[in-house]
Amino acid sequence: MSVLGTIISRVFGHDSAASNASAAAPSTPAAAAPAAPTAAPAASSSSASSSASSATAVMAPNRETAEAVLASLAAKNPQKLDWQHSIVDLMKLVHMDPTLEARRELAKELGYTGDTSDTATMNVWLHEQVMSKLAENGGGVAANLLG
Repeated sequence: MSVLGTIISRVFGHDSAASNASAAAPSTPAAAAPAAPTAAPAASSSSASSSASSATAVMAPNRETAEAVLASLAAKNPQKLDWQHSIVDLMKLVHMDPTLEARRELAKELGYTGDTSDTATMNVWLHEQVMSKLAENGGGVAANLLG
């Protein structure tokens, strides 16, 4: 799974059914994929739609906003993480490796064309892109977090 896919999966895998997070995790990437919203209406017309629709309803329309999930995770975290501004802290918050190597991989995935040695500039860009991607995937992110 891609670095961005893992971030999205971990954010939306921490919904109100946190006790079932391990069971929800495999379906989360499919729900977070851009094709999922278009697939859901088509699935609702089939006879197998009751289980598909209920899974989609839990994972997409009824889930908490990304911002609310992240704030909830931050409130439970013993570290004070500035996830609203820092890609490193955002990655730590969702229990990911925030090393430079992982951030460079994320930058490559997202099409960063700047100098990856200029980590300050890259990190700001990465944070803005990740928050935008969370919003695009139905994550409900406040405008002030989008850069």
